[in-house]
Formats: sequence, structure tokens, C-alpha cells
Amino acid sequence: MGQNTNDNLNRRKNKGEIPIANTTSPECVDHKEKITEYNGLNLDGERALYGIQNATISNCIFDGPRDGESALKESQDIYVSDCDFRLRYPFWHVKNAQMENSRMTETCRAALWYCKHMTIKNCHMGGIKAVRECEDVNIEDCTIQSSEFGWFSNKIMVKNTELESEYPFLQSSDILLDNFVLNGKYSFQYVENVEIRNSRLDTKDAFWHSKNVTVSDSIVKGEYLGWYSENLKLVGCKIIGTQPLCYAKGLILEDCEMIDCDLAFEYSDVHATITGPITSVKNPCSGHISADSIGEVILDENQSSDASCVIEVRMDGHTSSEEQPLTFADGCGRMQCEGDHISEICQCDK
Repeated sequence: MGQNTNDNLNRRKNKGEIPIANTTSPECVDHKEKITEYNGLNLDGERALYGIQNATISNCIFDGPRDGESALKESQDIYVSDCDFRLRYPFWHVKNAQMENSRMTETCRAALWYCKHMTIKNCHMGGIKAVRECEDVNIEDCTIQSSEFGWFSNKIMVKNTELESEYPFLQSSDILLDNFVLNGKYSFQYVENVEIRNSRLDTKDAFWHSKNVTVSDSIVKGEYLGWYSENLKLVGCKIIGTQPLCYAKGLILEDCEMIDCDLAFEYSDVHATITGPITSVKNPCSGHISADSIGEVILDENQSSDASCVIEVRMDGHTSSEEQPLTFADGCGRMQCEGDHISEICQCDK
């Protein structure tokens, strides 16, 4: 600990404000340094444990009339367990920290900013803007209620966790989400290098302007999915909601379901294999779309002049031109029969 921190702790100990009984704990095997233990304290002062290093904090409550901020700011190599955080900004500029079985209330705003190498397990995070501009943060078995969660961060891993957040993960990168449940809005905008597995996402306007995102074996519900995305890949997913996947580049869907998905793929470069029906497809640019049925294909005067997308409908191994299940807006587009498939070549004859 720095001299200022020691002086502050000693002064408060002498006043009886901090009943620290042991500040010369046994040596840490890993760090070859002594560990300071803080146990069963109620701390409400400004920067209560500022800059501590090689310390454990357990069964402490950060709350009180002095309403102090930044309790653990600039700390390093700390282990936190079974604590309650009710004041603002507790973990700022913290490095090499682990927190378990702890709770952050709604009043614990902006809890983790500018942190590096932090693990959070079996915790509840309830304050707005809980993670921002952080690097290498692992979150597991947690519940989170935090608007604007996870902004401008990288190397984030979240497992077995539920998040309720308006506008989560803005402009973050290198994210892994596994068995993750999200209830949100405007999620994953401008993110890069993201992998999501075995998850349920209920969110509107997800993945706008995202790059290099793969979602597998998941449910993705919400309107206007993936607009302006680049290299968005969905594998074995159930997609629910209106006007999905428009203005996308390098879009891939493999063995996905599309439920209540109308006006899909407008102005997109898409390669999609869909199990079941699509409500409607509108003016795709390029690629290939294959589905069991498509309620309507809309190819109107607004489609791209160089549109070349092939739309294919599978029909139980045999088709004929009389059995076509497609309807076309304004009579635009051509039907093409190829063996047991009916294909629509998306290019206008006008």
C-alpha cells in the first residue's frame, strides 16, 4: 500500500472507525507478499480503501451517511467476497481482481470502469453503466440489471448469466457469451469479433453496424435485427421479428428458423438456408436464399439495379410451375424451375 493509504487507514483505525485486527497476515504463496484482510467492516468514507494491494475484502458493507465514492479505486491484486456495494464507483482503475457472492444495488452506479483482468462470479449487479472501458473481464453465474452495460470494452466473457439492459455492449470487441439471457434494446451496436452460443436474446435493433459476429444455437427475438452488419453469421438459430437483416454485407444463415419475419433481407448480400417458412423477402441484392416456403417475394422498382440474388423454395422433392408458392409485387421478377426446386431470379426485367 502507498504511504497515503497507510496513513489514512492508521488514522481511521486510531479513531476506531476501522477495527482492523490483522494487517500482517501470512505470506501469499503466489505473490510472495503479505495479504491484508478486511473483514466485517462497514465503510462509507470517500475512497475508503483506495489503492490497496494484495488484500482480501469479505463480509463488508459499503454504505453509510458519509456517502463516499470510489471505495476501491486504483486497487490491485484483490479478492472480494460476500460484500454489499451501495455507493458509487467502487471499482475504477482496478487490476487483477476477483469478486464472488457479492451484491451491487441500484445506487452502486458505474461500478467497474477502466478495469483490467477482473473475474466476477455469483454476483448481482444492479447499477447503471456497470462496465465501461474495461479489458479482460469474466462474468459467470450472475444477474445484472444495468442500462448501458459493457460499453467500449474488450475481451469480455459472460457465461450462465442474465442481463437486463437498455443499450448493452456498445462498441465493444472480442466478446464471448455462452448460456446468456438478454432482455434489452439497441444491443451490440458497433461491436466486433463476437461469439454467442446457447443463448436467448430478446432485443430490438441488435447488431447494427456490427462486424464479425457469430450466433449459434440461440433464440434471437426483436425487430430490425442486424441492419448494416458485416459478416454476421447465424447458425441453428430461431429468429423472430419484423424486417430482419437488411443492408447487411457477408450475411450467412445456416439451418435457421425465421418466425414472423416479414420484409427480410432488403438490400443485403445474403447466403441463407432456412428451415420452415419466411413471411416475406424484399429486394435482396446478392447471394442465395433457400427456404421451405416464402409467403411473398417483393421485387419492386426500388431494388438495386445489379441485384443477382437467387431465391429458392424447397417443395418435398418435386415441383412444377403450377405449384409455385410465391407471389411477386408488381409482377416483377422471373420464375425458374430447376429439377425439384423452384427458383426466383431477383433481377428486374424493366
